[in-house]
Amino acid sequence: MAGSIQDRWFKTTTDANGKTVRVKTDRHGKGMRYRARYFTPDGKRKGKSFPDGQKRLAEQWLSSITADVARGDFIDPNASRTTFQEFAEKWLASQSGDPNTRASMDSQLRLHAFPRIGARQLGSFQPSHIREFVTQLEASGMSGAYARVIFSNVRAVLSAAVEDGCLRRNPCNSRTVTPPELGTRRVVPWPPERVFAMRAAMVERFRPMVDVGAGCGLRQGEILGLSVDDLDFESGTLNVVQQLKLSLSKPVFAPPKGGKLRDVPLPDPVAEALKEHMERFPPVEVTLPWMRANGQPVTKRLIFSGPNGSHVWRTSLNEDHWKPALAKVGVIPQAKSREYAAAREHGMHALRHFYASVLLDAGESIKALAEYLGHSDPGLTLKVYAHLMPSSRERARKALSQALRPQGSED
Repeated sequence: MAGSIQDRWFKTTTDANGKTVRVKTDRHGKGMRYRARYFTPDGKRKGKSFPDGQKRLAEQWLSSITADVARGDFIDPNASRTTFQEFAEKWLASQSGDPNTRASMDSQLRLHAFPRIGARQLGSFQPSHIREFVTQLEASGMSGAYARVIFSNVRAVLSAAVEDGCLRRNPCNSRTVTPPELGTRRVVPWPPERVFAMRAAMVERFRPMVDVGAGCGLRQGEILGLSVDDLDFESGTLNVVQQLKLSLSKPVFAPPKGGKLRDVPLPDPVAEALKEHMERFPPVEVTLPWMRANGQPVTKRLIFSGPNGSHVWRTSLNEDHWKPALAKVGVIPQAKSREYAAAREHGMHALRHFYASVLLDAGESIKALAEYLGHSDPGLTLKVYAHLMPSSRERARKALSQALRPQGSED
């Protein structure tokens, strides 16, 4: 349906002689004269008013907006005046999925995005505003990885605004916008001696966790959620099918990170350590909700349990066992009280880095390593661990030396 321009100051009527004439309305000379009216894609009639003397401007505006409707590019002017914070809060409230993810995103937006761009209307966003936002994040002193998470959250909100017809295009996707720099920090894997030392420093109940982390590359939550049914000693395979995590401070079972189920080789030393552990500390049945606190109850026979016969709490494991072991080995300073120094780069994730470094040094492919680690994209694995791969220059030197050595010569 086409739009129209209404003149509020005059109306067309028929006189006594049957002629069509224009006469003044009761509103003549008062308020806005012209009203441009159009139909939105959902059939609603809307309009915009213009003052006397601006009929041509009203016609141009109407022509532009009706063309947008025809092309499917229509943006509701009222919706575009919604602020970033108003839209983000409603969007977050409507999100399903992992409550932890939603809570983290809400916290990150409130701390770092709303104070900077929360009051800006959606329709006013330009790439320059996002470039300035990225600059502010980088100047705040936070890590590049964390800044990228915040940037990704903002991009997700603006993508939803585009889909809801509040914004024509996402400024975060502009070619002139560059995500925050990740920095040059590289993973430095532990040497085998530190892994052995950490294993010896852990209490007997939790000692095989080091074997599983270093020998199978599992994440901490996957180790805590490891059950008897996940082990196939006959084929030498460990099935990674769940993790134990906290959902809004409540323990739950959930799929591995990214929902990436996988099978990984179970080395003989790890298998032997787990068998001995299960004899010394028999597996316990633990029933927890699936995915979220109100989820369907699921029962697993967990390999690792706490002294009270229930699951292991991550915080207790880290503060009461892992950090004291780090201090005992000399990785972090000894604490005068229970409060140990932060050791993010030396958490149990360090065992995963060790696992990756050993496989790469042995010549395993990035594709296979990505599968074992549960990465959905081998490109991520390459980005994190490329510097640990054996030097192609060294391989080339050795190969050429061997090929060019005269036949029959000794090594």
